[in-house]
Amino acid sequence: MSRVPERPAGALRPGRWLAVTAAGVSMAGCVLIPTPTPSPSPIISPSPSATAPSVSGSAASVEPTATPEPPLSLALPQRRDSRRIAVSVDPNVSADGGGEIVVTVENLSDRRVRELVLRWATELDQTLFLAPFRASQQRIAEGGPPLIQIWTKWVIGPGERGEPAGTTSLGWGPMLEGGTLTIPIQVTRTGPGEVAFDLQILSTESILTLQGGEPAELRVNVP
Repeated sequence: MSRVPERPAGALRPGRWLAVTAAGVSMAGCVLIPTPTPSPSPIISPSPSATAPSVSGSAASVEPTATPEPPLSLALPQRRDSRRIAVSVDPNVSADGGGEIVVTVENLSDRRVRELVLRWATELDQTLFLAPFRASQQRIAEGGPPLIQIWTKWVIGPGERGEPAGTTSLGWGPMLEGGTLTIPIQVTRTGPGEVAFDLQILSTESILTLQGGEPAELRVNVP
């Protein structure tokens, strides 16, 4: 009868070996593998909100505006006459009727002025109508006295001799050197209230010069 050879001491049975091996495998499965620590997410700070662009510099400077000319002003003629004159104006006009404005001009130079001219804005007619004479039946009557004309021209511009538009020009003959002319202008009131207007004194189409060297233009006030 054959004998089963004896196992050496300490040898495992086949069944135990499998058990141990399985246990080893089981233990191997229980080994803790350290999980990597997640790196902290970068903290994104919010971008600063857009701000309105700053405006540097001082506030825009305001250009000074030219003072507007008062009503019934006149533009100065381009041509100047260096001859000097003295002028006075005496208005005598009633508030509800008419009257006259007396202009006195003295020639301070030693030269004759060929034609002295007074000029004002035609728009003045809306308040005061200025004329070299006052209309009357005697002047237009058939067979009446001859018309004596002291004035040389009475023109509402634009005129043939360069009188500008929007002006009325009244010529009053020549003025001798050192002489004086007294010019009564007849006035009919056409509108109520006080009025002021420019009055220019010219030699034909060149404005004369006042004693102080200024152009011969006066501001006339009629109450």
